[in-house]
Amino acid sequence: MSLVQDRRILYFFEAVRLGSVRAAADSLDVAPSAVSRHVAQLEQELNAPLMERHRRGVKPTEAGERVLEYYRQRMAQQEVLLDSLQSLRGLQSGSVVLSVGEGFIEGLTASLTRFSTLYPKVDLQVNIGGSNDVIRQVVEDDSHIGLVFNPAGDPKIRAHVRRRQPVRVIVTQDHPLAEEKGPITLRGLDRHRLALPGVSFGIRQILTLAEQQLGIDLVPTLTCNNLSMLKRYAMQGGVTLLPAFVVEEELKNGQLLALPLHHEVFSSPEAQLITRLGRQLSVGANRLMSMLLQDMSAFRE
Repeated sequence: MSLVQDRRILYFFEAVRLGSVRAAADSLDVAPSAVSRHVAQLEQELNAPLMERHRRGVKPTEAGERVLEYYRQRMAQQEVLLDSLQSLRGLQSGSVVLSVGEGFIEGLTASLTRFSTLYPKVDLQVNIGGSNDVIRQVVEDDSHIGLVFNPAGDPKIRAHVRRRQPVRVIVTQDHPLAEEKGPITLRGLDRHRLALPGVSFGIRQILTLAEQQLGIDLVPTLTCNNLSMLKRYAMQGGVTLLPAFVVEEELKNGQLLALPLHHEVFSSPEAQLITRLGRQLSVGANRLMSMLLQDMSAFRE
């Protein structure tokens, strides 16, 4: 493909990424007609429709998805080339983007500090979000690496390491549930001021599966997309559901307890370190990956 066609692919890529021709035009600082014209010319050159227009914006066709995949791979290869040239100078520049679930942040501090100390001229960006957000960013090459809890199966991602992280009932030592003998049953758990993360979090998706299998529908008192707030809520006498590594410090100092759940679906979730399948990582991203692999071995089950 010629340089002109690559530019047209950029216009197409931006329209799909931003959801509309007008948004792509604003981002590229051109007229919307210019974006439409480049996409139309690209479709003509490739002899295939690439984009469908709907009331809510645009979406790629099957052929469009393949063009987008080509573009992402080309950009990734270009990044690797530039980074390899930079590595000859000892990682004096470049950037690495890591997307993680919020619950991993405290456990990653040592790795991120060590990386920034060793490679101070490499720009390290950390994005925080729910499991769905992390996977999307990795698949779309917005992030080099993702650290995610219980990701849904996706053929486009590769898991470099898996660590089993069961979901537990999190309460204080003087909470009534702490006196229960044996695993906690899910039915009736919402009688105890239950707080849960939002639906984009892997924890909530596991709970939904268990509810469906048991034929129940728990009603939380609080729904919050901030895990720190969920921990504080539990410390004030409420109940939440989290893997033990999220409350590592609170468990050590006795502020909270992590009680097992009765349903088997809560014992199988995993923390996974992921990249997009087939993506070749830059030198900087590979260095960070090595550090993360070492530190994941210390995650509490």
